Amino acid sequence: MKNLFDISGKNAIVTGGAGTLGSNIARHLVGQGVNVILLGRHKENTEAMAQELAALNGGKVSAVVSDVLDIDKLKATRDFIDKEWGGTDILVNCAGGNVPGATVPDDKSVFDMKIEDFEKVTSINMNGTVYPSLVFGESMAKKGSGSIITISSMAAMSALSRVMGYTVAKCGIDGFTRWMAQEMAIKFNEKIRVNAIAPGFFIGNQNRAMLINQDGSYTERSKKIIAHTPMRRFGDITELNGAVHFLCSEAASFITGIVMPVDGGFSSFSGI
Repeated sequence: MKNLFDISGKNAIVTGGAGTLGSNIARHLVGQGVNVILLGRHKENTEAMAQELAALNGGKVSAVVSDVLDIDKLKATRDFIDKEWGGTDILVNCAGGNVPGATVPDDKSVFDMKIEDFEKVTSINMNGTVYPSLVFGESMAKKGSGSIITISSMAAMSALSRVMGYTVAKCGIDGFTRWMAQEMAIKFNEKIRVNAIAPGFFIGNQNRAMLINQDGSYTERSKKIIAHTPMRRFGDITELNGAVHFLCSEAASFITGIVMPVDGGFSSFSGI
């Protein structure tokens, strides 16, 4: 009997592959027998992570230096992967993150935000998802199959305080995910699926100072998050892997255009 969850032997590109989120997802995929290409701007970090993952008992791993905001570099990367690896089956868009200057502190207002930082955070998160999806999506269109997974956020589902630029970008990603899903299915092949996951709250390097005090206790923001999360805890980053795996697999063959929360119930809870 066919295992609908078997994704071994597929070729996956993970943008932001040396980052916390990207490397976590890449590690899982390699462990499932997927051949993973890590994309990153920083050669040293990306190659070091590729070497670490290659030591696992799983699929092949390679590092490619590229830039999710440079269409020409992405096309060159696509052509290399098509030639050397035989095409792309999975694209996971993990490049992104917040920019401090696009965050509005409690003692200031949105009118104090730096426009140049707003443009940076919207560019890296939204354009940094759209551009790879267009470039590698074209390869999938020619092949007739593939799965694109974008990384959304709780910020796109409700107005979280402080992170205005990040919120705008992630709302754009949700819209793009739905739009690209219908475009690929109608005009190319229904076996090309485009979905997103919306992580809840996980403690990582980028948000640690906002969530954890120097003495290790929770900040006031953390306490509010936990109070609004029915599971009453932060997530572990590895808890995103199951959703990604599912959306990559044939078990999700009739699923496209969705944004799947992985949030401990945060998005469904009214707080009442």
